[in-house]
Order: sequence, then C-alpha cells, then structure tokens
Amino acid sequence: MLRSGKTHRDENFPVASLLIAPRHRGIILAFYRFVREADDIADHPQANPEEKLRLLDEMRRALIGERDGVASGVRLRHLLAERRLTPQHALDLLEAFRRDVTKLCYRDWDDLIDYCSVSAMPVGRFVLDVHGESRSLWPLNDSLCAALQIINHLQDCAADYRHLNRVYIPLDAFAAVGAAPEMLKHASASPELRTAIRRVAAQNQDLLNRAGLFASSIRDRRLSLEVGVIYRLARDLNQRLLDRDPLSQHVHHSRGEAAMLAISAILQQLFSARGGKEPIAAEGH
Repeated sequence: MLRSGKTHRDENFPVASLLIAPRHRGIILAFYRFVREADDIADHPQANPEEKLRLLDEMRRALIGERDGVASGVRLRHLLAERRLTPQHALDLLEAFRRDVTKLCYRDWDDLIDYCSVSAMPVGRFVLDVHGESRSLWPLNDSLCAALQIINHLQDCAADYRHLNRVYIPLDAFAAVGAAPEMLKHASASPELRTAIRRVAAQNQDLLNRAGLFASSIRDRRLSLEVGVIYRLARDLNQRLLDRDPLSQHVHHSRGEAAMLAISAILQQLFSARGGKEPIAAEGH
C-alpha cells in the first residue's frame, strides 16, 4: 500500500481523543486507520490513477467481505459487525477518494458540498452511530463536517494545486473576482485570489453558524465535549482564513494554540451545561 506515515495525532482536529469513552475509541481509530490508508492512496503523487483505483477497490472488497487482502478493512469489517453498524459511512468515503483520483476541480459551492457529502459528513455520522446518537443530529453534523473539510482545503489550497493538480476552491469563486486556479502556484496570493478565498471562507462561516448547537444537542457528555472542542478550533481556523493569506502566512494551529483553545472550549461548555447532564465517569456512563 501507499502510506504517508500520517497518524490521527497529525490531523487538524481531534480524532478519538481522551475525551471519548475508552469503549468507543478502538472502533473509531480502526475507522480512521482504514480511511487514512485510502486517503494516502488517493493522494500519492507518484502512483497512476489506474493503480490508485485498483487499490481503493481492494479496500472496498475487504470492507464488505469479498476478500481479505487489506488488513485495515478486515479489522473494521469485524468491529462493525460486532456492533451491528453499517459499513456505508466507510464506503461513502471510498467514493470520495475515487473522486479525488478522477476529479480535479469543482464547479461551484453546491458541487463542493456534494463532494463533502461523501468526503466529510460520513465521518461524523459514523461517530454518532458508534455512540448511539439520534440521526436527527445529522444535519448539524453535516454542516460542521463540511466546514472542517473546507477549512482543510483552504489551508492546503497551494499544496493541493502544486503537488496533486487539485483545486477545491470552486471555479465560480475564481471567476467572480477575476482570479484563476493558476494563481495558486505563486508564493503569495494576489488580491484577486485572496478575495476568492475569503468568499469561500465566508460561506464556510455560514456552515459553522448552522452547526452552533451541535455539541449541546449530543446526549453523550464526552462526545459533546469533543465536538465542542472541534467546533472551537474550526471557528478560529476559519477566521484565520478570512484574515490571512494561506499561501504565505501561517493558517494552522500550533500544538500549544490548539491545546489552549481546547481547554477553553471544555471549560466553557462544562460551566454553561452545569447541572444539565450527568457527570463524566471513567467509561463515559
């Protein structure tokens, strides 16, 4: 397989942090490892598209039980079966990675959100299913997960263009301000490109606003806190993208910055919800 060496600790946002109950972390990490392996295949700069699609199909077959050639797929398949959970969320993500191999740009905002419906929203839906949360939360989840995906795209817009020839900023956002994707190859953004990026970040802020009640709507206290942290990090990063040039300025959190924002989010949520939910126990009961 084509591995990047990246782990859950290298992601922009927490993945199965210690806030999550131990009984849930194993399956969430198994899901992450399967998805990371598929993502590495799709993003490999040297492998050809045919080889990438073949390897992604091997992962699909392992997940649904047609073959046992991909250990991460077999592992996730067994854990899903133990909990009687659907493999559909992981299958949706494999579809997103197939699109990454075959589709290099997105027409408009709706086209980008359609991509997020298979590349981002299934991640949160899976975590909600693991925790037995209501599917009535899916619209809030979908807004947050799409926003996280778009933040990642905007942060990495230059690298995606230079190394993978991919452009996730919608083409109509460039056209509206007289910009072009080729501007992403420069060391800093032109005023036109900065305007295009800001326009997308402003639309993304609307997604974050829609997700504002997500954390407080989750029954599981541990998961609620984790989502609250993710939401706080996302709002801060999106503001950076409104204020800074991702081609030439720092638009990621340092570990220290992320930790401080996380602590602040947890304390704020605990104080605001005092008396509203059961306290956190060792296993999340």
